[in-house]
Amino acid sequence: MLAPLMAALAIAGAAPCLAFDLQGHRGARGLAPENTVPAFERALEIGITTLELDVGVTADGVVVVLHDPFLNPAITRDAAGHWLPGGQGPLVRSLTLAQVQAHDVGRIRPDTAYARTFQAQEGRDGVRVPTLAAVFERVKSLAADHVRFNIETKLNPLRPQETVTPEAMTRAVLRVVADAGMAQRVAIQSFDWRSLQLVRQLAPSIPTVHLTIQTANNDNVRDGAWTAGLRIGDHGSVPRLVQAAGGRIWSPNQGALTEALVRDAHSLGLQVVPWTVNEPADMERLIAWGVDGLISDYPDRLRAVLAARGMPLPPPVPAR
Repeated sequence: MLAPLMAALAIAGAAPCLAFDLQGHRGARGLAPENTVPAFERALEIGITTLELDVGVTADGVVVVLHDPFLNPAITRDAAGHWLPGGQGPLVRSLTLAQVQAHDVGRIRPDTAYARTFQAQEGRDGVRVPTLAAVFERVKSLAADHVRFNIETKLNPLRPQETVTPEAMTRAVLRVVADAGMAQRVAIQSFDWRSLQLVRQLAPSIPTVHLTIQTANNDNVRDGAWTAGLRIGDHGSVPRLVQAAGGRIWSPNQGALTEALVRDAHSLGLQVVPWTVNEPADMERLIAWGVDGLISDYPDRLRAVLAARGMPLPPPVPAR
């Protein structure tokens, strides 16, 4: 199975070098239901370079697009229209595609922190968790041939029971990519760098994006479980850790980034694409530091900032 997969992924060749990367986070989470076809269509209408999205794998082996390893009660209703109870719904890996798609993920549950955070999100009814293959097909149908995909494998090495293995998820994603002929238009990102190691083995032409988070309560670069056994103490800085891991692109949380770290990363030949940047003032500051792209819940805001600076913009893609 390995040789045919690598051959299929190699047909398209290496990914092209792009200008500033305007990424719509989970499509356009601030404007439409996250990680859904309507959110991706909204981002395309605005005009983005890259659709950022998350994936999991169902019990019957289908790659689906959603952020959490479980159905999130804050955004999920059952077939009768009732919100899922509790803090965590059933694990995606325990459900078939049909069972996952029996739920509606088109609205945010009122009176939740999520609803307060994304008050401008326009909900709708009858929205289902899409498959990765369906997202590719929809973008193809709109002739959005310039648009790329930044696909995150949602894995947690500290909770391995929640998902399929890194090997199973990575191989499943790469198979969908190969079947869709999208190898030249994707990057694979993850906080769990084991999956990125496998991408480099199976599909070395596909860029890998090393996600990092460094906050008071969460720091994946201090734990070798997340970084495939590498330790920051052996390398001195996060950019050097990413380089040692074989990464091409470093995607840190914006709060952990400094101008000096951007310079350090660039000196090592890395691109820097921070997440998730929603305020225009922050966008301005990071662009001035020379980042190579930004990931935003509000790609319309980011596009406006880029336009005001006279930077080239990707073309909008009207839905039809």
